[in-house]
Amino acid sequence: MLTYEFVQRALLVSTVTAVTAGLLSCWLVLIGWSLMGDAVSHAVLPGVVISYIVGWPFAIGALIAALIAVALVGTVGERTTLKGDTAIGVVFTALFALGLVLVSVTPAGTNLQEILFGNLLGISRDALVQVLLFGAIALVVMLVLRRNITVWAFDPAHARAVGVPTGLIRGAVMVCLALVVVAAMQAVGVILVVAMLITPGATAYLLTRRINRMLVIAPLVAWVSSVAGITLSYRYDVSAGGTIVLFQAGLFVLAYLFAPREGLVTAPLLKRRRRSRHPLPTLPDAAPADAGTSTPRS
Repeated sequence: MLTYEFVQRALLVSTVTAVTAGLLSCWLVLIGWSLMGDAVSHAVLPGVVISYIVGWPFAIGALIAALIAVALVGTVGERTTLKGDTAIGVVFTALFALGLVLVSVTPAGTNLQEILFGNLLGISRDALVQVLLFGAIALVVMLVLRRNITVWAFDPAHARAVGVPTGLIRGAVMVCLALVVVAAMQAVGVILVVAMLITPGATAYLLTRRINRMLVIAPLVAWVSSVAGITLSYRYDVSAGGTIVLFQAGLFVLAYLFAPREGLVTAPLLKRRRRSRHPLPTLPDAAPADAGTSTPRS
């Protein structure tokens, strides 16, 4: 399998996507931006269709649409009293609906279907260059700002108090989100991008409470799932993107069942062991009221 060039390209693309999406997913889970990842991944659809119509590379239109979506969400959230999830829901549904309308009036093309559902084993060299470029930019930004992003993710008020430019960090995370979405959609398609952005971080969160370990476990989960998905897709002729996401979901289920602290199976066993090692002290039986004394009778 590894002797074929298209498999080598698929492994390279999946590795870049796994590392960048896995790192970003840790902070998205901590911040509570799962819906933001879903919004940006769907909001790129109109940009992709417009790029297809005018003959541009898909990545250009997708990146422009993602940045517009991020800017609109930030503007609506800051200039109104609406909550963040409401602003996200309004913006991403509107942009996704616009994409559906554009698709309905555009002659059907295989390329659009590949963008929607992914075609990892058929990725072109141009798409490979785009993934490497966007993934490298996002990776460099996240590594340079990782400490500030972590502080802001845990406690924005404390981050402002210690001098972290929270506005700049928020904007940098959103730009990284747009870049990772554009890179990941080349691998698994627009519809399944959100799984790449959430599942690895959620799995790592169940396995550890230390951010440094999360930043290692999440990319590892994403990469193992990508390699396994490509292998299964090659052997059984099934969707590579769908197989990757299903494998990630399987790893999440294992973590949900057998995680050391929160596992559905292991957590009760751990509690029982702790109780057996450190049993609660038992109080002595209460002595009878007349033991050792006699009350005089009147």
